Amino acid sequence: MLHFFIHSLVLADGVTIKIGNNAWTFGSNFIVYLIVAAIVGLVAEFLVGWRLPFGFIGAIILALVGVWLMTQVIIISGLGDIIIGGVPIIRALLGAI
Repeated sequence: MLHFFIHSLVLADGVTIKIGNNAWTFGSNFIVYLIVAAIVGLVAEFLVGWRLPFGFIGAIILALVGVWLMTQVIIISGLGDIIIGGVPIIRALLGAI
């Protein structure tokens, strides 16, 4: 119980950035998406020999698109998936690959 209480105090629900009249909110699920995309982007860079367009940043962007496709656009049901921060990890990894 104490462990959960400490995490609820340390971790925020999201980050909001306001510029003028525009406001963007990034939740914990976006941070999980970024972590998955960074890991898979690094693996992809290693597999193709560091020749992807825009290097590591391009690999992360492409992995983010894949994660979004597999978790928001193409819905696969029946998978026993691990969910962290509202993100289905196995589907996110499949999409990022």
